[in-house]
Amino acid sequence: MKTYTLIATAPMGIEAIVAKEVRDLGYECTVDNGKVIFQGDALAICRANLWLRTADRIKVQVAEFSARTFDELFEQTKAIDWAAFLPKNSTFPVIGKSVKSQLASVPDCQRIVKKAIAQKLRSSYNIQSEWLEETGPEYKIEVALLKDKVLLTLDTSGVGLHKRGYRADQGGAPIKETLAAALVLLTNWTPDRPFVDPFCGSGTIAIEAAMIGQNIAPGFNREFASESWEWIGEDVWNKARLEVEEKANYDQPLRIIASDIDHRMVEIAKLNAEEAGLSELIQFKQMQVKDFQTKDEYGVIVGNPPYGERLSDKPAVEKMYQGMGEALKNLDTWSIYILTSHEKFEECFGRKATKKRKLFNGFIKTDYYQYWGKRRPRKQTTES
Repeated sequence: MKTYTLIATAPMGIEAIVAKEVRDLGYECTVDNGKVIFQGDALAICRANLWLRTADRIKVQVAEFSARTFDELFEQTKAIDWAAFLPKNSTFPVIGKSVKSQLASVPDCQRIVKKAIAQKLRSSYNIQSEWLEETGPEYKIEVALLKDKVLLTLDTSGVGLHKRGYRADQGGAPIKETLAAALVLLTNWTPDRPFVDPFCGSGTIAIEAAMIGQNIAPGFNREFASESWEWIGEDVWNKARLEVEEKANYDQPLRIIASDIDHRMVEIAKLNAEEAGLSELIQFKQMQVKDFQTKDEYGVIVGNPPYGERLSDKPAVEKMYQGMGEALKNLDTWSIYILTSHEKFEECFGRKATKKRKLFNGFIKTDYYQYWGKRRPRKQTTES
């Protein structure tokens, strides 16, 4: 099978998590700003789309070259064997971006790349008419320029990978599914331990935790642009989806609690969990974080509380952080992970974090405050 250079795009700050996921799939990779690069065949494209929880998209690198003039861009794009990727009737929209490059006009770059590809396809398929049909499957092409280096890629995902297909409703400001998965993967949680999200909102963190706990592929419930691509083929996609079914551990018991102060959000979270087929794995409650109590030990709390971004909200948010600190202060075997942009979180919460990690929630710069609980004692093994 032919090998391709594949790019898993990633939000700033979580490239290392994406890289770990890629390696866990069995592919060596290198990490760059906003992307993880690895080699793989057509099956790797399918597996990456189905399994990567924290990547935004999977792209195929078609070519990379330098271009400082539109002529260079045109000729080098035209020199590529586009027929190896695009069938005769393919629809191929071209998107673009340009950073610190001589060719700064993105619309012009898009137009020239489109024209060069069209000329090459007419030649390859011996098409006499001036226009291509473009009635077939979509192959979205991106021309990305950085410091006069051109990168041409094909987007294999279609809709971004954060769109899992389970969000029936979302309420106010939902966290992206990819970031929610990253928050869970950055903890020390294992499926045999209790998991709590006390600010569940539309349920995303708890749902992602349930999928991780039962090893359910995040892409199991959705479609991808490259499912209709001839050079990948239905058989390869079927093989990748069969692996998803075989590796899921539906018998893994889980103790996941998702609560929120707003009963409407709890109802939305329930709907989303039902849509994902995971409602029986998550216990939903309407509750304030200051009322949280448990007799369980060695659990994990992951929360994305309100940040108090508006000045008028700050006093209420700070009071809520204080209440949370009081409620959780005696849970010394529990590990607590809180994402917020509030700079005085530790002061309000009442203690310094074991570790902080900078992450972006959309365009908001946040810190992921990590409080590690006592280590669970190892189980004693008795010799027979």
